[in-house]
Amino acid sequence: MLGNYGILSRVRTVRGCLARRSVRAIDTCAQVEPAGASAHAAACETAAQRAVRCRLCAASDASADRVEERSLVPRSRSHARLRRKATMSHVFSCVQQAFIDLPSKMPIMDEVQNVTLFSARTVFYPLVLAASGLWLLHYWQRQSRMYKMGNKIPGPMTLPIFGNAHLALGVRPDQIVELGLQYTEKYGSVIRAWLGSRLFVFLTDPRDVEVILNSQVHIDKASDYQFFKPWLGEGLLISSGEKWRSHRKMIAPTFHINILKSFVDVFNKNSRKVVDKMRSEIGKTFDVHDHMSEVTVDILLETAMGIDRNTQDGSGFDYAMAVMKMCDIVHQRHYKFWLRFDFMFKLSPFFKLQTKLLNIIHGLTNKVIKSKKEIYLKNKAKGIIPPTLEDLLSTPESKDDVINTQTFADAVFKGYRDDLDLNDENDIGAKKRLAFLDLMIESAQTGVNNISDEEIKEEVDTIMFEGHDTTAAGSSFVLCLLGVHQDIQAKVYDELYEIFGDSDRPATFADTLQMKYLERVIFETLRMYPPVPGIARKLKEDVQIATNNYVLPAGSTIVITIFKIHRHPQYYKNPDVFDPDNFLPENTQGRHYYSFIPFSAGPRSCVGRKYALLKLKILLSTVLRDYRVVSAVPEEQFQLRADIILKRADGFRLRLEPRERRPSNTA
Repeated sequence: MLGNYGILSRVRTVRGCLARRSVRAIDTCAQVEPAGASAHAAACETAAQRAVRCRLCAASDASADRVEERSLVPRSRSHARLRRKATMSHVFSCVQQAFIDLPSKMPIMDEVQNVTLFSARTVFYPLVLAASGLWLLHYWQRQSRMYKMGNKIPGPMTLPIFGNAHLALGVRPDQIVELGLQYTEKYGSVIRAWLGSRLFVFLTDPRDVEVILNSQVHIDKASDYQFFKPWLGEGLLISSGEKWRSHRKMIAPTFHINILKSFVDVFNKNSRKVVDKMRSEIGKTFDVHDHMSEVTVDILLETAMGIDRNTQDGSGFDYAMAVMKMCDIVHQRHYKFWLRFDFMFKLSPFFKLQTKLLNIIHGLTNKVIKSKKEIYLKNKAKGIIPPTLEDLLSTPESKDDVINTQTFADAVFKGYRDDLDLNDENDIGAKKRLAFLDLMIESAQTGVNNISDEEIKEEVDTIMFEGHDTTAAGSSFVLCLLGVHQDIQAKVYDELYEIFGDSDRPATFADTLQMKYLERVIFETLRMYPPVPGIARKLKEDVQIATNNYVLPAGSTIVITIFKIHRHPQYYKNPDVFDPDNFLPENTQGRHYYSFIPFSAGPRSCVGRKYALLKLKILLSTVLRDYRVVSAVPEEQFQLRADIILKRADGFRLRLEPRERRPSNTA
């Protein structure tokens, strides 16, 4: 049995015999393995003889019939160069053939053959093919219709194959906003960018945005939303086509403003809890976003799923924590380029954590759905039917609420179709349940909308995501801005004092309708710091926009840059100055409807926007009635981090001071 060293020595020695092309080396080679000297010598002799013939060929004239072992003087330098080239080719062929013949005499030479055959040719050809493929891709890009149409739009210089992908290398989330503003200043309101062969077009003009968002054709979300699929499946955020339309019609009525007042008690209870919890932070500088995120999840658990966070088995708390951590994982996949690739993500520790979190989230969702279904079936068997929307609207009190709520944010959201204000009898039929999950379960049981348990889970999870991080970020920005602008905070408190006096009673639905100045503060915050800084759509067909009559090709990804749209100087006098009076009725008149779209607009506008506004009013008013907030830094030092949700990279740091319940001295 040969040792590894003996094998390698023999291989190297045989190669030495061939390289020297000398029969004299056979004796040296044979010394490696005395027991196999005869077989080894015969093999080397054969190889050496071939090498000698190659030497003779190299020294002979091409037209000679007979070759002798001698050297000839080349007739010319070029002739010698050609001879040397031919010689090397011939010698390598002969050497390769010698190794092919050796295995019959020496089994160990199988390894030598494998190494030898991995020659320059086997490396060269794949490289040539790869280079040719890249060149063809580049050529196709330049000649394709999309490439020609896309490059009519201004944008940064591209690199072959990669496009503008290199511009994103090393860019941190906290640099994206500033870079985006710089590109807008340089290239204008329509900007082209290539990510490989994918065309992205960034829009900042409300006229162009209206063409896309108001369309019934271009409703498909871009492929960048794929990272939500393991969590949300094909819920409202991601789905398209008939599934999206039918589910939208079914879900929208559950967020009708006339139903939201049934959630007021839940909003009040959880707002009071977070106010009491923050007492331990008085006098300290802390990140208020943690508290806002926590209370938002608590409210969603009760209003969307009908469960309390403080369940006996602790599942409500685990669910709340899992939702917040899952949001962070999705954020990580968006701004860490390598995590965008599934195979890389699965190798990262985030994948294992995501699997664990999804087991918690989906486990509780399935458990609640099962429990709700059992309750529904038991009540149905007993003849217990929940009140319908028509029942509520038939009371005198509800009719007054309909009149009062017709002006709710009308000055802001007028101008584009609002399916949340429509009481269309074709939406879901005659019965319209108050509870979101109850409606979904009834639809699944009766087959009205042909929805499965899996689809119910997807929609519940979608509502939990969309209603959580956006509201948490929005409320945190409001508090920080009021902490900077103390004069505006004083006006907000004076309005609240006029409504509540020095009492600590909870807010009613009617109270929220009187919070006009707080409403303007919320809108101005959403203008300057929209929780969702951008949304993306994929075009199904060519679209002509208003700016320079550009035609955007089908298949391109359109990015609506909400952050920049909200700071358009044509529609806001001082776009970078925090001024709630931007939303006075006289200032909103004549302003383009799509110049303020914090909840998107058109057919795919946020289904829960009125739910979010009502929740923000009750939550913020409860906090501000108990505390005066002071920001840790001025507004110009806010470090923005653009991702799916706009946040502060430096944290939402502020300080609380106990509030004396009396009118402000600065009013």
